[in-house]
Amino acid sequence: MIRWRARWWVWVGIGLPAASPALELISTQVGPHSYYVQGELDVASAENRGFNANAGFVVTPQGVVVFDALGTPALGQALVREIRRRTSLPIRYLILSHYHADHAYGAEALRAAGAQLWMHREARHYLDSPRARERLAQRRGLLPEAFAPDFTLPLPDRWLDADERLELGGVTIDLRYVGPAHAPDDLVMLVPEDGVLFSGDLLFVGRIPTLGEAGSRDWLRALERLDDAHVRVFVPGHGPASTDFRAAIDGMRTYLLDLRAQMAVAVQDMLSFEDAYRQADWRRWRDLPAFEQAHRANAYTVFLELERESLAAASG
Repeated sequence: MIRWRARWWVWVGIGLPAASPALELISTQVGPHSYYVQGELDVASAENRGFNANAGFVVTPQGVVVFDALGTPALGQALVREIRRRTSLPIRYLILSHYHADHAYGAEALRAAGAQLWMHREARHYLDSPRARERLAQRRGLLPEAFAPDFTLPLPDRWLDADERLELGGVTIDLRYVGPAHAPDDLVMLVPEDGVLFSGDLLFVGRIPTLGEAGSRDWLRALERLDDAHVRVFVPGHGPASTDFRAAIDGMRTYLLDLRAQMAVAVQDMLSFEDAYRQADWRRWRDLPAFEQAHRANAYTVFLELERESLAAASG
């Protein structure tokens, strides 16, 4: 939820234009130490101010661990303010689930509030790539008032090479690498004492996902690694938190398998993508948010993926 306040704030030194209407985010508590804010279910737009993803935070007696930073500097600042509404304890760590704009572009606001930024090392090739610059240019065009001219992509204080366990104030924070799936660097965060899992974009709830770069086969493998009997509540990258963890995993698996099944027939019959997409039956997905913006691109990604798999099988 976004609420607008009838006043203006001035932020300096974090890549935000000098004056911007203040955002207020409302967090929901999902465990004794765990909270999250929920973005809109649709894709990022001028109307939702780029707030279409979730972020979470864990409040321990020795400080706060934040999971994801939202999609603009203003949203990062709003997340800091909401954390401050919940606690005055220091913000110690920011963990980015992956490098995509809607989860990462608010990072400098959290770092300005004291957080160390941690990312998985699989993101390092992206951050200085033409693709990263193209995505930033796209977001500037979509949200021209959200980014100052000197805004740059966040670089971490620490690259993670493997799973990591944080013990902070008697609370355990388990960081698990589950990529490649939605992105090469996918991390999830489990709070065992709360039974809360922050899944990043491994799980979308209530909307069409975006497939990202890694491919459907990798994502299906990652879903197997994600399943954990200790999870009581999960917070997806997009959509509401839920206690029905396995249903969410099954829902993602069903969507990916349906894409693969329908595009596999097209590849086998040597159809063009246009013919394949037109002949496929998408009725079960058509009414979900983000269908128009994301589903066709997902189908094309899987179509190309299956063509590559077919060629590899033929040559092997």
